[in-house]
Amino acid sequence: MRKLLLLLWLALPVCAFSQGFQVNLEGEKQIGMGHTGTGVLEDGASVFFNPGAVAMLPENYIQGGISPLLFKSDFNPAGTSAQYYTSNKIATPFNFYGVWGPKSAIWKLGLGVYTPFGGLADWGNNWQGKYVLESLDLKAIYFQPTLSIKLTSFLSIGAGFVYNRGSVDLTQAIPLANVAGQDGQGELKGTGKGYGWNAGVYIKTESGITIGITHRSQVTTTINNGNAIFNVPTSLQSSFPQPNTFNASIPLPATNSIGIGIYPTNKWTLAFDANIISWHVYKVLEFDYAKLTPILQNSISPRNYQDAVSLRAGAQYKCDDKVALRFGGGFASTAVKDGYVTPEAPDANRAFVTGGIGYKLANHLNVDASFEFEHVMARTQTNIQSQLSGTFETNVYIPGISLSYHW
Repeated sequence: MRKLLLLLWLALPVCAFSQGFQVNLEGEKQIGMGHTGTGVLEDGASVFFNPGAVAMLPENYIQGGISPLLFKSDFNPAGTSAQYYTSNKIATPFNFYGVWGPKSAIWKLGLGVYTPFGGLADWGNNWQGKYVLESLDLKAIYFQPTLSIKLTSFLSIGAGFVYNRGSVDLTQAIPLANVAGQDGQGELKGTGKGYGWNAGVYIKTESGITIGITHRSQVTTTINNGNAIFNVPTSLQSSFPQPNTFNASIPLPATNSIGIGIYPTNKWTLAFDANIISWHVYKVLEFDYAKLTPILQNSISPRNYQDAVSLRAGAQYKCDDKVALRFGGGFASTAVKDGYVTPEAPDANRAFVTGGIGYKLANHLNVDASFEFEHVMARTQTNIQSQLSGTFETNVYIPGISLSYHW
């Protein structure tokens, strides 16, 4: 039984890289408009949303933004009235974009640095699921140099190379008590890297409607020689050799998007995006330790995720030359099948609403602010590995602000 519990514990940690951790906070204008950006041309964030549109930008850009994210989950164990909550910690997804090209050129160069995957959760060490997770700090930072070319006045294409630098710091209790009755604890810390690409097409139709189509590739992120730190009773330390390391490889999924921009008047912009996220590539979690013992073993754990879909809509109204108002919302389906929900990101279908405002500070300087509320719907589950059973429900609050200089 002890070995079984440890194997279940070992099977979980690195899945945090891919379970419901797609952040989607890559531009404040786009967030304000319900995360739409594939088929509309707004600013330098097109490097992420549609590299094909970058060559159509009338100006060059340097811009940066941050979207502090408060992830608030609660868990009600099955058959009880107890409630457990995550601590009030704030993650800080960010984005930076640079776009440059001569005014008369048919090309533009771009650079994006952004955080499409990440998470921060702290359940503490006294809750029912402590043997599954105590805390998690996850970051995935993408670096994307980009080239975009205007083929005609109505058609442009573009593509970018992606380098990902990821990090994880995760702690869990181990069901091995010392003489004082305190649980053991394991901590996994490591960094990894991966490679991919982002490409898109942008079309202006004769009717004035704009269309964007993009593909963001899978980025398989590999962690080599991460630190596996175990705090266990003295009598069991030989079963958890120190120092120890681990290796893991996690596929961050590809995303296919299509977007449409409609312009009823010179003041209004309406935008619609649809995305398919290819989570089906995440079938198995393989987790390998450098040093093994009869208790500390490698594990191969099924995940069997399914593809997910998100639908988004938004609008922008330009009040005058200085002020723009934005609003939007959408729905996203979960990638996590029944039986695989865990507290790293207790995923379920979700709905969100957004709003934003833009203000022209000077001739070449703009500030944009946004706010999002996201509700991850209640989901009652029993995990097939840990047998953690109960109902998760999550609310997410995300303010954001950015500055952009354009010329």
